[in-house]
Amino acid sequence: MEGIQDFAERVIENVERVIIGKHAEVELALVALLCGGHVLVEDVPGVGKTSLAKAVARSIGCSFKRLQFTPDMLPSDITGVFIYNQKTNEFEFRPGPIMAQIVLADEINRATPKTQSALLEAMEERHVTVEGQTFPLPNPFLVLATQNPIEYEGTFPLPEAQLDRFLMRIELGYPRRADEMTVLETQQRSQPLDEISQVVEVRELVEMQQRTREVYVDRLVREYIVELVNATRQHPDVYLGASPRGSLALDHTAQARATLMGRDYATPDDVKYMAVPTLAHRLIVSPGAGVRNTSTNDVVLELLESVPVPGARV
Repeated sequence: MEGIQDFAERVIENVERVIIGKHAEVELALVALLCGGHVLVEDVPGVGKTSLAKAVARSIGCSFKRLQFTPDMLPSDITGVFIYNQKTNEFEFRPGPIMAQIVLADEINRATPKTQSALLEAMEERHVTVEGQTFPLPNPFLVLATQNPIEYEGTFPLPEAQLDRFLMRIELGYPRRADEMTVLETQQRSQPLDEISQVVEVRELVEMQQRTREVYVDRLVREYIVELVNATRQHPDVYLGASPRGSLALDHTAQARATLMGRDYATPDDVKYMAVPTLAHRLIVSPGAGVRNTSTNDVVLELLESVPVPGARV
């Protein structure tokens, strides 16, 4: 696991030149990279969501495109469109911004549901279909999306099917006072984001992703994952529980977290650490729970306390 740890340290150190005081959140973003999964960064405006996505993208030698979502954006603005070429008398495909290895979908919930759904096929199947023709996406392919809370004006809630396609959701939160002072000092004369450079190659990322999948996960650990996910479906405050895709996501993120800890095997503690960012955004609480201000994070934390670890001594 030494190679993965060295890879992780280089990326984390580079990103933390921009995102100050958010080590745990940067680490979660790296877990998603190692799993080859998509990330939704959700929080109020101005806390560094877009900067985190940009810093991660610039740290890796991948092709990068940015999509600024707006209410008037069309699905073809994402996937691409066929245009008639008068010289050849044929229709030619002009690929959209989705045809990149890392795609920053900025303020994704400002687009209409029809436009948001254009990402569904790309995120799950790694290809897009335009006018009946299928075009594969590059490898690796990662969507780093940002969104503001749905309570803000001019936003549209993401469909449940699209939320389920994000490997995890990361919430940055406001910085501590000391960290905010550091931000003011470091950005007095320049923007650190403009100064960071690539620190890893694409081939390194692909190799680390393959090695992460080889991390051993014991059957008892997987039983714990299944019990946790099944408990979300039976919780009285939950209207919609996590899907089997959530079980797979928790399994993979536990593997990646184990590698960052220098282990070639996953433990129940890895599962517990990754449960909230991996499962909470997949749940929908019941109307009654919403009135009581019960969040999906609260539900997952409650289940971590109540669901026993198989094989553990009481």
